[in-house]
Amino acid sequence: MTKKKTSLVVSADLSDLFSDASAEITVPERKINTDTYPIEKALKTIIRQLEAIGLRERTISDYKHHVSHFAEITGIEALEDITADHIYDWLASMNVSNQTKLTRLKCLKAFLGRCFDNGWIASKFWAQIRIKVDSPVKPGATERDIMLLLSLLDLSDFVQLRDATAVLLLYQTGIRISTLAQLESHHVDLETNTLRVDGGLLKNHEQIHLPFDDKLSRLLEALMRQNRIVRRENGAKNDFIFITRYGEKVTSSQSHNNIQKRLNKYSKEYGIKNLNPHALRRGFARRLLDKNANIALISKALGHSDIDVTSRYLHLDKEEVMNSLRQYL
Repeated sequence: MTKKKTSLVVSADLSDLFSDASAEITVPERKINTDTYPIEKALKTIIRQLEAIGLRERTISDYKHHVSHFAEITGIEALEDITADHIYDWLASMNVSNQTKLTRLKCLKAFLGRCFDNGWIASKFWAQIRIKVDSPVKPGATERDIMLLLSLLDLSDFVQLRDATAVLLLYQTGIRISTLAQLESHHVDLETNTLRVDGGLLKNHEQIHLPFDDKLSRLLEALMRQNRIVRRENGAKNDFIFITRYGEKVTSSQSHNNIQKRLNKYSKEYGIKNLNPHALRRGFARRLLDKNANIALISKALGHSDIDVTSRYLHLDKEEVMNSLRQYL
């Protein structure tokens, strides 16, 4: 049996924590083909382009079906004859849900976009055509689910300690997973239980200070102590708070994050649905709202550019809005 590395066995006793219970660019002038370009010919050419780059058969089939249907309904034969009104007429002819219309519109827009790129259309006149679709309310992570997960993790194991710390930090501060991966020890103030994030790590480039509780403070302290052992054993030179068992950064690209993959694993293993970074961030916002924090404060904490973004982010249910408004009558 292979002996477990010393660095991966956490020395701190954390067993009691959860026992009760995320230069200026010049655009070159485009050369436009002013000759008549039939929709049918354009579709065949674009289909060949899609096949050449290996797009899946279903996507290619959608192009064929929806573009042909548009031409059939509107009676338009040449690309240069298409107007926004023709697209609206095409949409109005469908006896389907707005969600289905939106899907078909996206396909037509993609086709027209490729025609534009090929120089067959002079402007993107279709860009402002919109279809309003009610977005389903996306539930955030709940405190009960967070505490359940943390009670199931083995905090004496380095990787599980790291994951537990990440989950609680995401839930208590609402930071993005991309920000979490870049945090270093100097961002954490254990004396005041404050996460001090400089603007360089945030999407809106504004510095923010976020408080956290004593449980998270203990986890962070234990994790940072263990990190030093992991880095020493592996000869790693960094000061990131969240590292792999080999002392490396948890992200190797925008699409690869060790912690995010582990959250997916825990979600399936323990049957906890809302355990992804976005759900943890929504859970943070929802918790603030439930404690009567105003939307301006929540917006600031989330680092949103404006309150409208926060309003959409919270996805308030219609019935919930009605019941909340009723108290002001």
